[in-house]
Amino acid sequence: MGEDLQREELMISQDCSVAVIGAGIVGIAAAHALSVRHGRRDVLLIDPNPPMSLTSACSGENYRNWWPHPTMTAFTDDSIALMEDIAGQSGNRINMTRRGYALCTRASGESLIEELHWGYGESAASHIRVHDAGATGTYQPPLTEAWETAPLGVDVVRDQALIRQTFPSFADDIAMVIHIRRAGDISGQQLGQFMLEQFRDSGGRIVTGAVVGVEQDTAFTLDLKTSEGVQQVRADMIVNAAGPFVGVIASLVDIKLPVVNVLQQKIAFEDRDGCVPRDMPFAIDLDGQSIDWSDEEREMLQDDPQTDWLTRPMPGAIHCRPDGGGRWIKLGWAYNQAQTAPAWEPYLDPAFREIVLRGAARLNPALKAYYGRLPRNISHYGGFYTMTEENWPLIGPMGAEGAFVVGALSGFGTMAACAAGKLCAAWVTGSDLPDYAADLSLQRYENGPLMTDLSALQSKGVL
Repeated sequence: MGEDLQREELMISQDCSVAVIGAGIVGIAAAHALSVRHGRRDVLLIDPNPPMSLTSACSGENYRNWWPHPTMTAFTDDSIALMEDIAGQSGNRINMTRRGYALCTRASGESLIEELHWGYGESAASHIRVHDAGATGTYQPPLTEAWETAPLGVDVVRDQALIRQTFPSFADDIAMVIHIRRAGDISGQQLGQFMLEQFRDSGGRIVTGAVVGVEQDTAFTLDLKTSEGVQQVRADMIVNAAGPFVGVIASLVDIKLPVVNVLQQKIAFEDRDGCVPRDMPFAIDLDGQSIDWSDEEREMLQDDPQTDWLTRPMPGAIHCRPDGGGRWIKLGWAYNQAQTAPAWEPYLDPAFREIVLRGAARLNPALKAYYGRLPRNISHYGGFYTMTEENWPLIGPMGAEGAFVVGALSGFGTMAACAAGKLCAAWVTGSDLPDYAADLSLQRYENGPLMTDLSALQSKGVL
């Protein structure tokens, strides 16, 4: 039956009003918005592989409304609201939880609090609650997973006794925890499948093939490489949602997008020793560090020019969270900064497993129990962060008449997909746009004051 369905998809009429190139979660969200929200019944979703099988399959599946700029805060707030709507419609099929993000540091954190106020803009005063040692006030620890009843806003906890009481697995030297409350995790695959089902029910169609050529006259003619040879699709408009290949697709219409790809990796394994509490929120160690090698290991690494970098200071933002209903945990560390060409099967560095484990053990010292003895059934995976220099997405007109882009959502594609798809569909259909629309499009590069502000930010929100 699966083969019949695939053959049917390949044999359909190849004319449409909008062809969405890329069936990751962002492309699915754009196609969903066009079909379900705007009633377009002839939208094609094109990808050479099954939906959500490349970068979307490697998602950390987290979401947060914490960003160092109010534009990105508003954008992700809108996306979270859309995910909440889907959770409500589907009986929480997407497994939405809200334990929050715990941003941890050993510093006093005054600059971080200033960033919080800037990022939350006009709502900062009512959103941010500071809990100093001995200060009165209430702080609700992350006792519930329910997104409907979890607190909103941000709790800045600077009472070390309260930190140790609330987060017993954290290292004793943590001086401040910024607990972002409108944050948590979801099932990205279920979110994508829900939108894909509604897309199909609304008349949307999927075509299996790789776009290898684009010609434009009064419309677009797409050459697709399929299992049955090269076929063509005729589309009035195109949406470039090709994830890591967004630059490649843009080049087919002679457009160069200001994006690069950086490979980042994660691991997941069964926490058989119970080192991480199951109710711990998504926890991020903001501080840079030197990896916890033994003297012998450090000396050996220093002797090899290929590994000497592992003995030098490393950036912060290593993260850890419980995963699923069992005893699994996820660890990630986006320390790689090397730009690379996109690939369907990216190379994963075997050394990453021990690197990320030792980095994560600084915040959760009990993880040291796994040094040199990670479980055999570990899951090691990675995906491309497709990003602009300022780490903002590109959503809107791509530069050729009738061509649009929704991409460069590095590391936040799952959490931002719903709002990105809705915004892209609004551009395509000429509908009302939110206030931040121009700033998330290529138009921002013509806004000198905005670009000056972004270049001055200490943090780009990369996790």
